[in-house]
Amino acid sequence: MTFKFKNVYINETSTVVGPYESAGPLGKYFDFYYKDLYFGEKNWEQAEVKLVCEAIDRLTLKGNFSIDGDIGFIGGDLLNQIVVSNYAMSNFNNSFIGIYAACSTATLGLILGASLIDSGYMKKVITFTSSHNTAAEKQYRYPVEYGGPKPKSTTFTATGAAAALLTGNTSTIKLESGTLGVVIDSKVKDVFNMGAVMAKAAADTIVKHLRDTGRDIDYYDLVLTGDLGVYGKKILKEYMLSEYNIKLKNYNDTGVMLYDRESQPVYAGASGPACAPLVTYGYIFDKMRKSKYKKVLLAATGALMSPTMVNHKLSIPAICHAVSLEAIS
Repeated sequence: MTFKFKNVYINETSTVVGPYESAGPLGKYFDFYYKDLYFGEKNWEQAEVKLVCEAIDRLTLKGNFSIDGDIGFIGGDLLNQIVVSNYAMSNFNNSFIGIYAACSTATLGLILGASLIDSGYMKKVITFTSSHNTAAEKQYRYPVEYGGPKPKSTTFTATGAAAALLTGNTSTIKLESGTLGVVIDSKVKDVFNMGAVMAKAAADTIVKHLRDTGRDIDYYDLVLTGDLGVYGKKILKEYMLSEYNIKLKNYNDTGVMLYDRESQPVYAGASGPACAPLVTYGYIFDKMRKSKYKKVLLAATGALMSPTMVNHKLSIPAICHAVSLEAIS
């Protein structure tokens, strides 16, 4: 299902990252970074809460606005009961819609926020999401202190938070449309191969977006997925060509872009809800404002993984939500 938005713009964004992300190839495009994973907090979960609060604070500073009662928040994270987002929002007295879409949370938040603004129900919406490498590892696999070996297909959860201010006021980035995905179960059970889990969901949403809008893949200067990693990226390209006869030419994956796999121990690349918006709000928006890209399709993917269900030997479903972004000169 695809929604076209008449008058929704991303007026400002903010990005806050950890040490691995700041040391990667896109480090200069982020607004702020921490030198360790604790950020001065007692544990990793509280550190992630600080990430979200920092991202929102920097969003207000960059956008030169204050948090008033007219602003609504939409956000989510990876941890159980989206606990990070809830704790962060306890610092604000604003309406909050908590969402969970795993690593596709950012694009789902943008679609929901744009729908509220375009319908006239809200004038200003802040969307945000976050992830923290060691907090996620502890919940979904095992604490990193265990030092368990991992296969090369593993993705490395990004540490970061990203926030965006949506309004109807004309800005340099327009949120033109959004496509809600469906849950796809590719029957993959391997918790260390999220690219294989999510690739078909990405394909399904991209194809539906093109059909709903009547567009060809070449309509976009860049098609961007997140966060399939190198192996999921390859699967997607092959699957799109074999199943839909669509060749992905102007295409990349945010999980591949965030780190330097040659010099950083990140396995198949980045993952996590923060991955796609960090790359998009930082690097891609910079290039869009400089006219390198005019139209970008961001299709963020999410593995809907539950440790409980994995222990029951069930496969891992996935989903992908996509947004069409346009540079306004």
